[in-house]
Amino acid sequence: MPTCDICGEQVSMPYQCHHCGGTFCGNHRLPESHDCSGLQNWGDPGGVFDSGFDDSVADEQSTLGSRFSGPSAIIGYFRGNMSMVFLAAMMIVFLFQFILYPALSIPPGSRLWNMSFTLDSQHPEYLWTWITSIFSHGGIYHIFANGLVLFFFGPLVERKLGSRDFTLLFLGSGLAAGLAQLLLSYATGDPAFLLGASGAIMAVMGVLTVLNPDLKVLLYFFIPVPIWLLTVGYAALSVLGMLSGFQGGVAHGAHLAGLIIGLIYGKHEKNKGVSAPGELQFGRRRGPGGPGRGRF
Repeated sequence: MPTCDICGEQVSMPYQCHHCGGTFCGNHRLPESHDCSGLQNWGDPGGVFDSGFDDSVADEQSTLGSRFSGPSAIIGYFRGNMSMVFLAAMMIVFLFQFILYPALSIPPGSRLWNMSFTLDSQHPEYLWTWITSIFSHGGIYHIFANGLVLFFFGPLVERKLGSRDFTLLFLGSGLAAGLAQLLLSYATGDPAFLLGASGAIMAVMGVLTVLNPDLKVLLYFFIPVPIWLLTVGYAALSVLGMLSGFQGGVAHGAHLAGLIIGLIYGKHEKNKGVSAPGELQFGRRRGPGGPGRGRF
């Protein structure tokens, strides 16, 4: 039987909030009652959702600026969908990496290819690669693994944090994970060529672990395990990889940095009363980063 995200009460006829996607009992069904993330997204401190319809009727001569900034404007379509936007960005960059660039005689691993998609410890001044490397991947398995976790975990976290905070978490943790791996590279004297979204993915996973450590994930699509167990396992592998010096093509420092950021941010959100119910599943994988040199 479904339970209320706020008080945990079992309800036979739950209310599904169409603004944040949460499940609530009769006492917490209103957006104001469960501190709905939609209130923040709509910028309505009074707790009243105003579509702006009355204003549009009164003022038919809307300005160009209002068409791009209002609740129902173009930008509004991204609210609640940034997980899928990031997933689409990963797919588009992947097509550039392995179809468009090779078609232009720029093969993977070439200097121009690396300058476009990888964060190089020898050239951190290539500022664009700090962003492009987050959405780049080293192969089909790499993007499939990261994309699968983002597809299942991302929407849950986005509904709880709101699209703006989720975007900041994803990009911020991705940048911080890259920086952490570069610092580790400088400390060990081992050059690094980094690409992949796993630092950001691990941050998302860390948030979910704190908000609901008993969240059931169907590992291999049929083995139910709590998410905290997966998180502990990933953290242990990252620490062991760093201590042993065996990277195996995985950026352990980036994984661990992203996870720590997610755990800290999740604790911050939990103190505000945010929770994350539900059950997820994903298939067989060796970790968010997957195999391959410098993938994270």
